[in-house]
Amino acid sequence: MTTSASVPTESEGAIAGGGTVTDRLVEANAQYAAAFTDPGMDAHPVLQVAVVACMDARLDLHDALGLELGDCHTIRNAGGVVTDDVIRSLTISQRALGTRSVVLIHHTGCGLESLTEEFRHDLEMEVGQRPAWAVEAFRDVEQDVRQSMQRVRTSPFLLHTDDVRGFVFDVKSGLLREIDPA
Repeated sequence: MTTSASVPTESEGAIAGGGTVTDRLVEANAQYAAAFTDPGMDAHPVLQVAVVACMDARLDLHDALGLELGDCHTIRNAGGVVTDDVIRSLTISQRALGTRSVVLIHHTGCGLESLTEEFRHDLEMEVGQRPAWAVEAFRDVEQDVRQSMQRVRTSPFLLHTDDVRGFVFDVKSGLLREIDPA
C-alpha cells in the first residue's frame, strides 16, 4: 500500500518538485474546490453522534466506521483522551448541535503509552515555561478508555451520557474492540 507518507522529500518541510507540504495541501484544496458542490447541510450531525479519537494519522475514522460527510462530529487529540477541551467540544456538540451519543476510540500502539509527565518537565526546562496542560499519558489503553468513558458520563455539562461507548482500534487489523466500562 502506498501512502502520501511514502513520497520522498527533498528536505524536511519540503516536497519533491519544490514547495512545502502546506503548498501541496493548498494545491490539493484548489483541485477539490474546483469540483466542489455545496452539499446543502448544516452543522447538525445526521447520526447525532460525536466521535472522540486519537489524532494518529493511521486512523481513518470515516472509512473505519462507515461514515459519510455530515454524519458525525469528530473530536481528535493526542491519545483521544477526554480533557476539559474535549468536554467543551462535546457540550457544544450536544447542547447546540443535537448530538446524543458519544463514541470514544483509542488505538493500539499509541505514542502516549511511551510518554510520561516527565515530557512536560523537559519541555519546561527547554522553553522556560511550564505547559498549562497535562500530557495525559497512560500505560494501559483499556483502562484509559474506561477513564475517558467515566469522565464523559460524570460531566455535569453534558445532557446525554447514557449512550457512551469506548473502543480500542487495532492499527494492524482495522478492527474495533469494545471496552467494558466496569
